[in-house]
Amino acid sequence: MKAPYPYPIIAREGWPYLIGLTLLCVLVTQFLGLSFATPFFVVWLFVLQFFRDPPRELPSEPGIVSPADGRIVAVLPCQDPYLNCPAIKVSVFMNVFNVHSNRSPVNGVIEDIRYFPGSFVNADLDKASEANERNALVIVAENGQRLSCVQVAGLIARRILCYVKVGQRLTPGERYGFIRFGSRVDLYLPTTSVIKVAIGDRVWAGSTLLAKWGE
Repeated sequence: MKAPYPYPIIAREGWPYLIGLTLLCVLVTQFLGLSFATPFFVVWLFVLQFFRDPPRELPSEPGIVSPADGRIVAVLPCQDPYLNCPAIKVSVFMNVFNVHSNRSPVNGVIEDIRYFPGSFVNADLDKASEANERNALVIVAENGQRLSCVQVAGLIARRILCYVKVGQRLTPGERYGFIRFGSRVDLYLPTTSVIKVAIGDRVWAGSTLLAKWGE
């Protein structure tokens, strides 16, 4: 089954950049020639791949899906700073070549949204979870369990976009936000969760099963 996908295959967040770069490429080519325009075409291709946003197939097993594309950089017991309770943190690091569209990990209702301004250290480092700019969703899943899903800005990321509101229902794999350029997403899961990934694994938003609900 496909995850809900109301957006084109190129994320709407990238349209202004692509339109501006297209005009620039045309003007440079017309007035200076193709050789001078080549670097601008390379930048255009980079921006195009960065803002791609393909539809995804949900996993066949029920559970908690990845909210982001990238690489697992943390799986560890910790204290959920948003629910103030013991949790298992699973962190996904997104480099500049990953899709940066963020998707809901579960079927549930948004209980709270908290935004924190901060710095922009390398998102690959664990201290980014507390030091960097971030936006946290507290979600009550359909089974009554609660979790936190946190967008964290990275070294060059300068814009966290979140399009949902408190009280809104999300379905697994539903697109809810975007982070421009390298960043990470942290999930704080109940301690009874059965983790299905390990550090270093590559995951895909809406398609990779990160964990299953425990008892």
